[in-house]
This record gives sequence, structure tokens and C-alpha cells, in this order.
Amino acid sequence: MKIRTSQRRVAASAAVAALAVSTLAACSGGGGEADSEGQSIVVQTTDTIPDRVAATEEIIANFEADTGIQVELVGVAEDQFNQVLTSGAAAGELPDVIGSIGLTQVRTLGANDLVNTQATAEVLEALGEDTFSARALELNRDGDELLAIPSESWAQLLYYRTDLFEEAGLPAPETYDDILAAAEALDSPEMAGFVGATAPGDAFTQQTIEHVALGNGCEMVNESGEIVFDSPECVGALDFYGNLIENYSVPGAQDVDTVRANYFAGEAAMFIWSTFVLDEMAGLRDDALPTCPECADNPAFLAENTGVVPAIVGPDGSTPAQFGQITNWSITASANTEPAKQFVEYMMSDGYVDWLAIAPEGKVPVRFGTAENPTEFSDAWQTLPAGVDRKEPLENFYSEEVLQALQTGVDDLLLWGIPQGQGDLAGAALGELPIANAVAEVANGGVDPETAVQQAAETLSSIQDSLE
Repeated sequence: MKIRTSQRRVAASAAVAALAVSTLAACSGGGGEADSEGQSIVVQTTDTIPDRVAATEEIIANFEADTGIQVELVGVAEDQFNQVLTSGAAAGELPDVIGSIGLTQVRTLGANDLVNTQATAEVLEALGEDTFSARALELNRDGDELLAIPSESWAQLLYYRTDLFEEAGLPAPETYDDILAAAEALDSPEMAGFVGATAPGDAFTQQTIEHVALGNGCEMVNESGEIVFDSPECVGALDFYGNLIENYSVPGAQDVDTVRANYFAGEAAMFIWSTFVLDEMAGLRDDALPTCPECADNPAFLAENTGVVPAIVGPDGSTPAQFGQITNWSITASANTEPAKQFVEYMMSDGYVDWLAIAPEGKVPVRFGTAENPTEFSDAWQTLPAGVDRKEPLENFYSEEVLQALQTGVDDLLLWGIPQGQGDLAGAALGELPIANAVAEVANGGVDPETAVQQAAETLSSIQDSLE
């Protein structure tokens, strides 16, 4: 299962090996003494990219020095999470804390009673509920119980050329009608009005249509857990997206790399990608440099002339919405409670800015500050150096309006299946990707939107039946 993708090419298995840590068999269990000096915990992370592991280990070293608690870091690739969790739970060898996990993985832990919800609530109380995004907390709740402490977010965004929009007198593309009107006005033989993902069997394609469809009120399931992807709202979303692709986009199937490449070449006026593109668009990553004509003299041209729309609204939607992900810290049911709590509190306070600094473009804070300084962390985030081959703060390239939109976008964040308690279905659907395939069929003219959503809904129903 893999909901969050960093949209970077990563050799996860090699990174896990680079951790040089032992297996989950070394996990500590039980415990809960108030004085944690000299105790130890095991922390599992799915963030296994080598440079991020090294940065995490530095934060852990500071925590160990401050508290006397020893931490063993264990890396597990995201696509192995369920397998490792199942075997660890069966053997009674769960880690004390699990970090860098998405909302679907949190729901899996909750559904299997593997979360210490009391400890989680105590951590939130210590940190201050009012210092967090209310939406981030809401998406981590199961009824009245909080399943994990939200740490940071990334999101899909609609990016658009502000220079071209201003020249044409176009408003920001916030609605279906605005997007279609802008795509038509700006489309030409030299430039596509829009470029977006259409490759079948690709998670990025599903993420893109989920971003588009949520604002039209299109859901995978309803509150009763029934598949409703064949709704008029979903038909409308695929019809809208198919129109964009057929009439105003570039030919051929588009994936995560080609979508970015078209915009970076100055050959598209709008595109949909995640926040992970921000440092690349600023010219800070050599293997993904902007190549537009203006970029030769100014590598940051696109960053300086790009606006973002976090949440889109369609004609059938009641409120704007956007797809994204919140990553979280979870304290397991068998954790050595007190040191586990101290660790999560540290990662969300003294260690928080260092944690965000690992990848600011994909770690937008959902804890904005402290009771004493309500914007401490959000202010610091804007100044953190982003990039790979060169590092500079995002505020050097993007306007205050863009940076604020990134931080407040979490308020409109939604994911299919999570609010309805169907996280397992949402995760399993990413295995077969019937919705991505429906997008591809509509985009290439193979079927009409009504048929496409019906076929996807039938596959989703089969997946749901297999989970029972």
C-alpha cells in the first residue's frame, strides 16, 4: 500500500540497507515509568532516503543527549509497511513509535487496535491542541479517539503561469469554469492550456483526479461505506478532466515526469503536481531543471511567475477541496509509554524545525507554533533551505501569497475513504488503480465518463468485498 509518494526516484531498498539497524525483534515493550532516564525505545520510519535518515539520526542524537533515552531507528519501506506490521504484531514485536506514516497507515493501526490512544491524547494535551491544524487532527481521529499526532503535510496543487494569466486578464483558476476558460484562452500550437496525468496504472494519475474530483463532491464511498464512485459528481469530474485533456493538453499518455517536464519547458500554462516540485521549479535540483526559454537567463523564472491554487471547486461541489497527505507519529499499544511520549513531544517541539528542514517543500508544518509563539514553526518553515544540489529558502523564490496558500491549504485537505473510515479500501484501491485506469480510458477516448466511473465502481466493490 502506498498513498503518499514523494514523486522522486528513490532506491528504497538500498536506503533501508544504509540504515544499518537491526530488525524489529529488538523492540522494547511495556514500561511506562515517569522517569525515562536510561530507558530505550525503537522508532520505525518509512522515510528511508539516505540523507533523510542521516538528518533524522542527528535529531535523535540530540534527543538522546537531552533525555538519556536511547533510540534505535528502524527503516521500513512504505510498500512493505503492512507486511512488517502484520508480522511484528503477530510476534508481539512492534516498535514503540512509528513515524512518517500517512493517514491510511494510521487507520490500519487503529483498525487493529495497535495504537495507545491515551498516550497520544496526553501528548496532544502537553503540546496544546490549539497549536495544530484542526483539519490535521480531525483526519487522525476515530470518533473521539486520536490515533496519531499529525506532523506535516504535502498536497497536490494546481500551478499556473501568473504572467500569462495577468497578460490575458484571467482570474486565478479556482473553479472548473475558470480552469476551462483559461485553458481555452491560453492554448496554442506552442503552448498547451493545461497538462495533467493520464497514464493508466499510475498512482500519480489517481492522485491528480482525486485532487480535481474532491472539489466537485465526488467521493469513493459514502458515510455508510457504500461505493458511490458512479455518482453524477464523479461523472462530472471525469467529464471535466477529459475535456481538459482532449482539447487543451499535449498528446500521449502523461506521467509524473512528463507533466513536470512540459511545464518546466514553458509548454503548458497550468499543471497539477505536489508541493515536492517547489524546489525543482526554483532551479535547485540538477536532474529536474526548468528548461523554458526564459529559464536560460533566470533558472528561477517559473518559480517567480507561478501561482498556486490549493483547493478547486466544481459545479456540483459545496466547498473547495484538495488532495494531499498528512504524515504522522503513532505510539503503539505495546510501547514503552513514557519515553515514547517524550520522543514524540520532542519531535514536535525542540526537534520540529530540524525535522521540517529535512525537506521543507514536502514537510509543510501542521503545528504552527506554541502557546507562547503561535506562528513560531510556520515562520521558521519559510526560511528553511530547500533543494538538493543547491539550497535556498522557498521565500527567496515564491511570494508571501503562495507560501501562505501552502500553509493554509491543509484546512481544505481531503482523501477518499479516510473520513468515512474506509482507509483499508483506499489503500487497497491503490494496488489495482481502477480510478487511474478510468481516467486513462476517458482521456484517450476509449469510453465515455459514465461508463468509466461505472466500471471503476464495480472494481472498487470487488476490492471492498475481498477485504471483508
